[in-house]
Amino acid sequence: MKKTPTKVLTILVALGFSIASAAQHTDSNDTYHTHDHGVEADHQHHEPETVPARLVSDKARLVTGQGDFIFSWDEKLTAAFPEAALEFESAMHGGFNEDPETGIVYTGIPGYGLCAISPDLTEWTVIGTDERLKDNIHGIVFFVHKGKKHLAIAQEGKRVLVLNIDGTIVSDVLKPRGNEFDFVPANDFFSSAESNFGVTDVTYLDGRIYASHGYSKGDFILTIEERDGSWTWGKLAWGGKGKAPGQFQTAHGVYAYDGHILVANRAAGQVVKFRPDGGFVEMFDNIPEGSLVCNVSYETEHFFFNALRPVGEDQKSAPIYAHTGKDLVSTIVPGDLDIPVLTNIHHVWPHFVEGENGSKQLYLLVHGWNKGKFAVLKLEE
Repeated sequence: MKKTPTKVLTILVALGFSIASAAQHTDSNDTYHTHDHGVEADHQHHEPETVPARLVSDKARLVTGQGDFIFSWDEKLTAAFPEAALEFESAMHGGFNEDPETGIVYTGIPGYGLCAISPDLTEWTVIGTDERLKDNIHGIVFFVHKGKKHLAIAQEGKRVLVLNIDGTIVSDVLKPRGNEFDFVPANDFFSSAESNFGVTDVTYLDGRIYASHGYSKGDFILTIEERDGSWTWGKLAWGGKGKAPGQFQTAHGVYAYDGHILVANRAAGQVVKFRPDGGFVEMFDNIPEGSLVCNVSYETEHFFFNALRPVGEDQKSAPIYAHTGKDLVSTIVPGDLDIPVLTNIHHVWPHFVEGENGSKQLYLLVHGWNKGKFAVLKLEE
């Protein structure tokens, strides 16, 4: 992959034409995002630079990003979104996860259902017939447990569902009662009459499902374990609302990587690394101030995660970051690609499509939020 200049955010590649802003800065006001946004966006200004000639085609094309991670909008793959789901697109919330063996990507569309996307991103298939799968899917994980493939989905305010990959539900894990955990703050919270069930995301590591519970005053990471084929709350939990290491200000996304648990601590603008037992390890460096970090994913030796909304008045949409865990290497702003409606972002997922000659093309799958939008970004070679 060839290097490009260090900063390419907004590209004008048309003679005599100007590009109007495609997205308006919007505040976060819907039911699922009124909890502890906390950090206000600071004002950061980015100056455009000249686009290399190799990125210019006969047709005007916009790109965004820096270094090895410069992306364009793939309108064809974006348009593969199922026509029958278009009426539900504005409610999209559920994030993405994939089977690394097959390359099938899983996601959910509230009101439409749980979907499998083909490895080449061209076909969407609804899986499962249970009506619960049409509820708001706020987070999802694919995992293999005892040699069998499963999915788990977090439905904020309702449940965590564990299911087979054909959509058959195995377990329906409801709000804890307050006597499940070896963590007094969690038990005290859930035994209170004022408690709610604000689960936002799920991941899996070494036999456990980890669930973030950040849309709540009970801001925890909880665990779910399998016993005799049924999944129920485990003993392990940690966190609580606060600013101390190991506490959260809206634990939003949760992601297992390299034997650790990563938590997107949204209102604090952090990605926090924990041991599997909940012990605090460290926080990612160099995340721009004011970034409401929603979720975390990983590919090509880099993490990809997004802010919820634009950072500064000049950004046309929420940014996506490519990050080593120590350093920020690219800021990708989908709003610079003139993607209609896409302003706020809920989740981003990196995915490789393998070509007939064995080459691999990196794409970013994007879930917008607040008017909703599905979009696919393509890495420029």
